[in-house]
Amino acid sequence: MRTLAALLLLLAAPPAFAGAQIYEPLADSVRNRLSALVSDRAPATMAFHSPQDAQRWLAAMDQRLELLRTVHYEALRARLDPQLVLGIIEVESGFRKYAVSGAGARGYMQVMPFWLKLIGHPRHNLFHLRTNIAYGCAILRHYVDLEKGDYFRALGRYNGSLGKPEYPNLVLSAWKGRWKYDGPTA
Repeated sequence: MRTLAALLLLLAAPPAFAGAQIYEPLADSVRNRLSALVSDRAPATMAFHSPQDAQRWLAAMDQRLELLRTVHYEALRARLDPQLVLGIIEVESGFRKYAVSGAGARGYMQVMPFWLKLIGHPRHNLFHLRTNIAYGCAILRHYVDLEKGDYFRALGRYNGSLGKPEYPNLVLSAWKGRWKYDGPTA
């Protein structure tokens, strides 16, 4: 019954709100750092202070284990809050693995294909769960660093809507509302 409820929740997700990321030239050092983030093939593992913290987090997040493990691992690798990444996925794709925006962004985190050549490999599949989340987290980390920790502006860059409040407000609301988790995650 809980699995059915989780499935219905995912199917009832709000419509995608993906924008068009804008290509921006990267310094070689930034490109190399981002490339290293998406090229690591270590198995996805979880990192918590204790097994009890892990169990509390998993219970709170219910049946979405594979997605949650991947989000947790890739978000922490990129020094991001996993709940922020869940908020982005909710707003960007409505948790639809095969979502494609009008601008051509793909997958859970709506990654634009130009990033494959820029920081990864053209053969990478943006509909693959871990690949999509790794790219999305690396790109968001780049924008957070570029904006010196200003999440509002970084989210605008991520979505290609810099200077417009709608998208950052939707993500920040999802992050601090539906995906809020007060326990330790790392």
